Amino acid sequence: MSYQYIDNQPALDALCEQLSKASVIAVDTEFVRTRTLYAKLGLLQVSDGQQLALIDPLAVDDLSGFWRLITDENITKVLHACSEDLEIFQMVGQCKPANLIDSQVMMSFLGHGLSMGYAAMVKHYCQVELDKSESRTDWMKRPLTDKQLSYASADVSYLISLYPKLLQDIKDAGYWDYVQQESNNLVEKKFTDIDEDSLYRHIKMSWRLNPKQLNSLKHLARWRYQQAKKRDLPIGFIAKDHTLMAVAQANPSSISAMLNLTGVELLDVRHKGKAMLAVLRQAEKDDISSYPKKIQRLDEHPGYKQIFKKLKAFMTAISEQSGIAVENLASKKQLNQFLTWHFNINDAQASSLHVDLLSDWRYQLFGQSLQDFAARGFAER
Repeated sequence: MSYQYIDNQPALDALCEQLSKASVIAVDTEFVRTRTLYAKLGLLQVSDGQQLALIDPLAVDDLSGFWRLITDENITKVLHACSEDLEIFQMVGQCKPANLIDSQVMMSFLGHGLSMGYAAMVKHYCQVELDKSESRTDWMKRPLTDKQLSYASADVSYLISLYPKLLQDIKDAGYWDYVQQESNNLVEKKFTDIDEDSLYRHIKMSWRLNPKQLNSLKHLARWRYQQAKKRDLPIGFIAKDHTLMAVAQANPSSISAMLNLTGVELLDVRHKGKAMLAVLRQAEKDDISSYPKKIQRLDEHPGYKQIFKKLKAFMTAISEQSGIAVENLASKKQLNQFLTWHFNINDAQASSLHVDLLSDWRYQLFGQSLQDFAARGFAER
């Protein structure tokens, strides 16, 4: 399928008007993110099967017509491995997609694993070997080469032609509702606001700290994220995890004391030492009653290894009964998420923790039997 290169407003407006009548469109994005927190959009690709357009966001000022297509509930948007595309929609388009289907999710329910790449999917169905040599190209550089544009067009041309086959296969297998729910969950998770006061929990080894140290780490992690957003820099460019851990643990009173800490990155201290000291002083003003509780580790819960094995065996049995691959039913992370909730680790039941295994299609398939099994089986250690 030949492509149209859109580099002016009238052409984009005309394209969006035509695509607004489509029932299904394939969408992809090309971007650059090397030294920034947020991706820089370099190209938009879209096809409805009749036409294929490559939209230059650096040449067109107003992309609102395209973003309206993304939010139109009457148009199915098909993307492959959509996580990073969702970031573009969120940060550049400031829009939340509606009626989105991820073809990687479709392939997973058809037994091809959780992370089948686009090229592998095309090869499986079309016996075509795509040229992926431009995947690391600089999409912000102009002019884009013919090779770049050809590569970009392939990312939607095969997708729009394959979608009817994928859709039929999924419906024949009986998993269409599951695919819709999983795709929607990807959107919802990406568009859930980050809780800045919980970022410290994701820092490796934070469980080693006491409540006072955790309070300092909470302040430092929040400050780092806010700095990264403000300056559009990767989190690690502000300060490394091990620097925050060492500073929170020792609570130094000066730059020289900070420089002598084991585990700190010297560049972090030189560039951000004063700011981190100010954050520590701010943390000291908190009342002790507001300090975070010491973090409990799930793997230190009595009998964890045996319990995890039982839970995995339960999910294997559900997999055999349903015909759905066990990795689709529950990842290790999702199993541990359920156990964290079940045993109320770190007050999980009182928090707003979303438990994947007790939600949507998974709950319909095995949610109640899972809770019954946990109530019986985990008590009998």
